[in-house]
Amino acid sequence: MQHRTLRGRILYTSRKPERLGEERGRERFTITRHTDNKVTIRAMCEIEEPAPTVLRDVIYSLDENDRPMDCHVRLTVGDRYMGSGWFRMTPDQIECVSHGPTIGRVSQVMPVNGHYDGFGTHPIIGDAYMTRCMDVSQGPHKRPLRAFLPSPDHRGATPPLIAETNLFLEYVGDETVTVAAGTFDCRHFRFTDENASMVSKDGAHPPYDVWVTRDDDSLFVQGGVGGYMLTWYELVELER
Repeated sequence: MQHRTLRGRILYTSRKPERLGEERGRERFTITRHTDNKVTIRAMCEIEEPAPTVLRDVIYSLDENDRPMDCHVRLTVGDRYMGSGWFRMTPDQIECVSHGPTIGRVSQVMPVNGHYDGFGTHPIIGDAYMTRCMDVSQGPHKRPLRAFLPSPDHRGATPPLIAETNLFLEYVGDETVTVAAGTFDCRHFRFTDENASMVSKDGAHPPYDVWVTRDDDSLFVQGGVGGYMLTWYELVELER
């Protein structure tokens, strides 16, 4: 085959004192890069804690300039079908066709009204790829991050519909990181929700640190969320 494929697994563990180090979920991903530099990211995410459980399947494609093209999301929450949605992105708008038991069949078209940085799909591997929008040549700095996503819920556990979020993304610096999958030269980034644009019953999304490989693959290596979430993510398997 002419395309190049990466495969891996990310382990989700808890940092809550009563569950410290316990597995709370996992994510299996595949990244396919074609000879025209278009990319497709596939991810299956399983979240066991906190209840209800979440099973998410995502297929997300970007063009040769890392601009979103299309995305399909299917959700099962508490082992019950929550919804399925297909999204298509153009420079001017995002369209969505979605279905779920609580929303029926929904068609949406939303103008984007200017530049946005990406589409947040909720898999951890997609969060890492989103950091490619940062101009690291400026050195460590922070800037606003405008993105659309299929759910404003912190776990993405609502029927897929178009939502907008406005966060901040900070480039913290470079580090060498060792995890179960190996040792990697990384860039350290931090997402913060200072505008409280992603709010759950527990409040705004806490700061979220991610370490991403410095190469063209921009692979997630490790990361964690503080606050009420207290969760940790680590790359434990990688096949290149």
